[in-house]
Amino acid sequence: MTGELFSSILVVLGAIFCGISAFGLIRLPDVYLRSHAATKSATFGVLCLLGGGFLYFWFKDGAVSVKLLLAILFVFITSPVAGHLNGRAAYRSGVPLWKNSIQDDLLTHTEKSEEQSAK
Repeated sequence: MTGELFSSILVVLGAIFCGISAFGLIRLPDVYLRSHAATKSATFGVLCLLGGGFLYFWFKDGAVSVKLLLAILFVFITSPVAGHLNGRAAYRSGVPLWKNSIQDDLLTHTEKSEEQSAK
């Protein structure tokens, strides 16, 4: 009973975070902030959903689902890397930051590396 309750809480929490992520993808103004919403909250939401499913089957049937564990590992590794690569590709392609962005740390880094390569 306690395991089912805990897995249900994880599934609901995961669904809430996935909903927040979807809302962030719609409402945030530029590709960099959208990427942040997609990688942080969606990854956590999916991990909670998969973890809730894993715990449910573990407590209910006593079976450890290797497929769910592999899915958790796969999402945990690939989602942040994909978000980083999307942001990097957008920055290198010249996609502008949101007009109210305060600081561009990568700009100062790329200027320094250009100066060093020119020497």
